[in-house]
Amino acid sequence: MAPQTTDPLAALGELPGVADSVASVRTSVDRVYGHRVMRRRSSEVSAEAALRAARGTAALQGADWALEELRRRSDFSAAGEGRTVGAALRVTAEAGQLLDIWAQSPLRVLARLHLVACGGAPGDTPPVDDVIGRPRQTGELVDEPLVELPLPGASEVAARLDALNQLIVGDSSAPALVRAAVVHGELMALRPFVSLNGPVARAAERIVLIGSGLDPKAVCPAEVGHAEEGRAAYVRALENYASGTPEGMARWIAHCGAAVELGARESTAVCEALQRGAA
Repeated sequence: MAPQTTDPLAALGELPGVADSVASVRTSVDRVYGHRVMRRRSSEVSAEAALRAARGTAALQGADWALEELRRRSDFSAAGEGRTVGAALRVTAEAGQLLDIWAQSPLRVLARLHLVACGGAPGDTPPVDDVIGRPRQTGELVDEPLVELPLPGASEVAARLDALNQLIVGDSSAPALVRAAVVHGELMALRPFVSLNGPVARAAERIVLIGSGLDPKAVCPAEVGHAEEGRAAYVRALENYASGTPEGMARWIAHCGAAVELGARESTAVCEALQRGAA
């Protein structure tokens, strides 16, 4: 993360090119919200966006299923790709229920997201497996097949999670895109849980974008864009974030901005299909 200042996230917003990314994202989001279909059928667009977001986050975990398969299937309990897709569906749906808690207790939300991703149901306390829903401890391995960044130790994870928590609950003037990108990037750099850090990190990004008011109806799923840009581009962008340099941070924020724009484009296409009666 960038060196601490009075408002470190606002400082990131001043990096070269970031203001352009923020403005471009705003234009794309406004275009979706201005579509005539959104006046009466926004709930349908939101539901479709959530399904596509889950598909995107699962694809980045290695389970690249067609939308039709997600609509057809009802059992995602089997091991392998089915379980990955089920985790993506659950965590994406859960994100929208945690907006109020996020503002006061983001670490509690992250724990909840991990529990849900791993298959926990409401009221499941304690989890069956004691590694679920808590930051990993010294000696515990991480199963995160996509990311090969250097893995911080447990003590560093705890310290950086605390710092991230303070940034989230603080009163930052940074644009929503910047805040969402930092939350996403930091969680992927830390990989605080023993598994499924990717779905949790992207769900957290989703929460920031929705809760900030940038995308209050959740119709601009960044997960769609991250998947469309591809796993290789995603990994390169994360490496830029992990570098901690101003240039690297700016590139990561731009990558996240492009992902939101692609998600907005996807939902614009959904609106057009609904308008034609084709969906």
